[in-house]
Amino acid sequence: MTRFAHDQFAKEYLEELLAPLGEVKAPRRVAGEVREIDVWFAPNTLTNLPPKALGLLGRLATTPALFEPFRNAATIIDIYNCLLKLLIVWGEFQREANRNKQQLLQESLPRLWILSPTASPSLLKGFGAKIDLDDWGEGIYFLPEYFRTAIVAIHKLPRTKDTLWIRLLGKGRVQEKAIDEIKALPITNPIRLNALKLLTNLKANLQATKQLDDDEENLIMKLSPLYLQWREEALREGEQQGIQQGIQQGMQQAMRLMIESMLEVKFGEIDGELSQIVEPLSQLPTKESTQLIWQLSREGLLAQFGEQKEI
Repeated sequence: MTRFAHDQFAKEYLEELLAPLGEVKAPRRVAGEVREIDVWFAPNTLTNLPPKALGLLGRLATTPALFEPFRNAATIIDIYNCLLKLLIVWGEFQREANRNKQQLLQESLPRLWILSPTASPSLLKGFGAKIDLDDWGEGIYFLPEYFRTAIVAIHKLPRTKDTLWIRLLGKGRVQEKAIDEIKALPITNPIRLNALKLLTNLKANLQATKQLDDDEENLIMKLSPLYLQWREEALREGEQQGIQQGIQQGMQQAMRLMIESMLEVKFGEIDGELSQIVEPLSQLPTKESTQLIWQLSREGLLAQFGEQKEI
């Protein structure tokens, strides 16, 4: 189902962006019936990436938190389930405090951020969610204080640089405009290349599904030019990494990095078997290696280059 592709993108995206700021688990299992938190985050005080680099997303990640992103508008039942997972986690914190004979302070409990592409007035009213314009601005609706929970209505967020990294998880035109803004970022932006890579992965996953709605068809068209842009920047990054080792070595390193990135995008991870074909693929012309990776299956690639090794 296409929902899996979007869910996988959201988890990988948040994990990639938040990893420099602290510990991320996507997903994280909780006790009771089999339930999983989409993204669990615990901040790290020692980080090379200041939270402000992620704008609003970085601000949400200043405390331990549960992130629950939704592709379609979160329903009442969805909110209930998110709150249930939050309460289970709080129970874990309480038991840990009891074992250590410590007092559990309410302000030390994790927060819950529900990221929804839209949120109806009736849903927000039903949960008592209210906006805090002075401290947070448009689009973020907080449940009563002791719930430590907010619903982020992505379509209501102002179109600013500060909200960009959350708006990319929106839907329809909101997401499309965010993609345009990411493409326009300077190539020196430390997050841009990772975002392009994950969007390329999303496109590949969507194209592998049979039933797409109009929004997803439009999204694929929007994402199509990103592959070449990401490939060129990955190649450029590899060249920069290899400059100190000499121009020739730098080009070879760049090719290997590009091949590894393409294999990772298509197959999810590079295991021992795939790692063995990186070097022979990197010896081919760029156009030829690219076509082989995208046209052949995993088995086809392993078979072809296995045969080449034996010749």
